Amino acid sequence: MLLLVAIAAAIANAIKASGVVVRVAPEDFAKILGRVEKPLVIYSKGGLFTTKHQYLVSYKGFAFYTKTSSEILLSSSVEVVRARSIWIPS
Repeated sequence: MLLLVAIAAAIANAIKASGVVVRVAPEDFAKILGRVEKPLVIYSKGGLFTTKHQYLVSYKGFAFYTKTSSEILLSSSVEVVRARSIWIPS
């Protein structure tokens, strides 16, 4: 029982530390990118059986996240930071 409480507390702390993450469809992510003046996108490519592309960008205090099986074409004005992985609390 004590272990379950500790696990629940750890999950709650992880969610608090990550702030507000909004999951959006890839099309909506692309629209949000168009609104950001100088976007900085965190990008990760991974997957075991199928390739998945994950993207994260900040806009007006929110972190917007999307995951897709195909790459999103990013403008040359977008600064991209490649991460080993992106973990989003569920």
